[in-house]
Amino acid sequence: MGSAADWDHVAGALSEDFYCIVPDLPGHGNSTGLPDETYTMDGTARAVVGLMDGIGVRRATIAGYSMGGRLALYLGLRHPDRCASLFLESASPGIEDERERAARRRADEQRARRIESGDFEEFLRDWYSQPLFASLARHEGMVEKLIESRKRNDPRELTKSLRGAGAGSQPSLWNELFELRIPTLVVAGESDEKFVGIARRMAGLSPEVRFALVPGAGHNVHLESPEEHEKLLQRVLL
Repeated sequence: MGSAADWDHVAGALSEDFYCIVPDLPGHGNSTGLPDETYTMDGTARAVVGLMDGIGVRRATIAGYSMGGRLALYLGLRHPDRCASLFLESASPGIEDERERAARRRADEQRARRIESGDFEEFLRDWYSQPLFASLARHEGMVEKLIESRKRNDPRELTKSLRGAGAGSQPSLWNELFELRIPTLVVAGESDEKFVGIARRMAGLSPEVRFALVPGAGHNVHLESPEEHEKLLQRVLL
């Protein structure tokens, strides 16, 4: 439910030394009204490659948070010639078990219907009350700021992305990690036990994957520990 604006401070910190491309992914921000096939994980990946083609960028470091991290890994495996390195923040290769993926698709469909028929702000407040985001409450005003930024999205467009590119719809990439040939840094916050476990497992399955733990942070590392996040990203870029 983010947008390119979430990366403004990151791009601002890096732009003196690096050329930063900060797109809105399909269904987010201003990337709306697109063909239906664009809202899938493969369609989103092709949209990113098309953007790179359009501005003459052959290879880039691909950085992404959560869903964006899943997309970055997908690009690294499906379009490795376009990726110089990967930076995955609080990201997963997907859900391995087909029954769990089916259950996630059902849950995501319920979320999509709730967004379409209910109060979007209420949905957002419930979303950020999940244990996954508990550490955000340690930072005064951060949850409110996030909710206000998410409200700028078109809820109907978000449901298209949720249905087409959500974790339940994306194929699992766990069995493909051994094929990864792109230097990859996976970052997780110390308080985010689930994604710390995922990141450690990823690093154990591929020699290309390194893991960095960020002390004091939760799922949203770039908001909770921006200086450490920048240092880690520069490590991948340099």
